[in-house]
Amino acid sequence: MSPTPPDGSDQNTAHRDGTVLHVVGVHLFLERDGKVLLGLRHPDSAFAGNTWHFLAGHCEAESAVACLVREAREEAGLVIEPGDVELVHVAHVVDRPGERPRMQLVFRARRWQGTPRLREPDKCLAWSWWSAKELPEPIVPYTRVAIEGVLAGLTYSEVGW
Repeated sequence: MSPTPPDGSDQNTAHRDGTVLHVVGVHLFLERDGKVLLGLRHPDSAFAGNTWHFLAGHCEAESAVACLVREAREEAGLVIEPGDVELVHVAHVVDRPGERPRMQLVFRARRWQGTPRLREPDKCLAWSWWSAKELPEPIVPYTRVAIEGVLAGLTYSEVGW
């Protein structure tokens, strides 16, 4: 069981005053030769097991860009400088009724160092480059929506509302 966040809520309930706080996630849109990097989530993952998804994580006590840089290093051994990323899409998501809404920030890295490798095999089984026009199945629904949005030049989408 996860610890209760400092705001006094758990992930499925409202704050004491009735306010439902959003979870903030960061996602890496990494492109190379028209292909996008996606990871196959471990089957025992709490979220989207056996499903393709961005390299991603939740913001802790850090900025969104610092979180993205940290997650890229931790999950795939990639080195990304904060000045080399740009926000390219926001997906406002509710996965299931009653769950906390999420603001999913998708950042593109213009430059990076390293080759994606498995650094957290308990969370991700493989990194693979996929044609942005022929994405794998199954894929996290908002991942597909965000990739399509980035390719179409859209900066915002809503999923599950």
